[in-house]
Amino acid sequence: MKLALTGFVAAATLAMAGTGFAQDYPYRDITTAVVWGAGGGTDTINRMIMAEMEKELPVSINVINQTGGVAGSNGMVYVMNQPDDGYTLVGLSESNVTAAVQGGWDKKFDFWYPFIVGGSPDLISVGKDSPYNTIEELVAAAKADPGSIPAAASGSGSIHHLNLLAIEKGSGATFKFVPYKGSAPGQEAALAGEVALVVTSLAEQAPLILGGELKPLATLTPESAKIGDMVVPSAFDSFDGLDAYLPLKQAIGFAVHASAPDDVKAALGAAFEKAIAGDTVAKWAADNYYDVGGQYGDDASALFSNLEGTFAWTLDDLGAAKVDPATLGIEKP
Repeated sequence: MKLALTGFVAAATLAMAGTGFAQDYPYRDITTAVVWGAGGGTDTINRMIMAEMEKELPVSINVINQTGGVAGSNGMVYVMNQPDDGYTLVGLSESNVTAAVQGGWDKKFDFWYPFIVGGSPDLISVGKDSPYNTIEELVAAAKADPGSIPAAASGSGSIHHLNLLAIEKGSGATFKFVPYKGSAPGQEAALAGEVALVVTSLAEQAPLILGGELKPLATLTPESAKIGDMVVPSAFDSFDGLDAYLPLKQAIGFAVHASAPDDVKAALGAAFEKAIAGDTVAKWAADNYYDVGGQYGDDASALFSNLEGTFAWTLDDLGAAKVDPATLGIEKP
């Protein structure tokens, strides 16, 4: 009798395991693969929001970096090839919407079900010992010797690269674009004198500006920015042509496969809502010069769809797209 009972229990256990009995999502740890480098805005935002979401979930969330490719395509392809069960998320930003038009992969951004934490405006800054003290001086030098001034921005097709292209088109200057695998390496290059200027976000640059290591010349939005006791002027005040290409705004967060089960999306959404509404996120955003978004699902998808159209066709207009957006089904805004 004892052997028969043992056999019954074993069979029942196997049956329950095979059907996923009583294993509500999530029942094991989650991994978030960030497509940009450690220390950059997408990386730091994901590490912060995942730590807060962990408090609302019964498992841990491990954050790793999967960099490289075109516009973060390596990380997206990595997560795309994982099961759509919600246990591998992708940490991404608005810059990833250009991967398709740049030949990084062949899918529209609606492959993902996104969550937006927030974003920060871009700045053009130079090293502390730079001879340039204003955006006008920098642009005049670039016009005098086109292509001679090296400019750092994270990978080709990132928002920072698009903003660099836009300042070129709007001001008539030509810089020598030097891509880096994320914002942090680009900023380090500016500090080391490897490049003359860097285009990254206010949030990413703020500690270096406050520490006197970077000298901000202009924001790439119509609004000026206040950092400590200094006010950074808007490049829009100096160049009338910028409004044809700018502003391009950040949308940083993470995503799960759009094909993920509804219970996965619901569980992540509930944890995300509680995290976004918490004091920790609000204080972190204020301290680090970010605006909080909080959109996810349909709202975030609509926002990213608009960004995809704007970015793809802006690249096309600037002559920097490798794939015609129309062939990908990306509508012109």
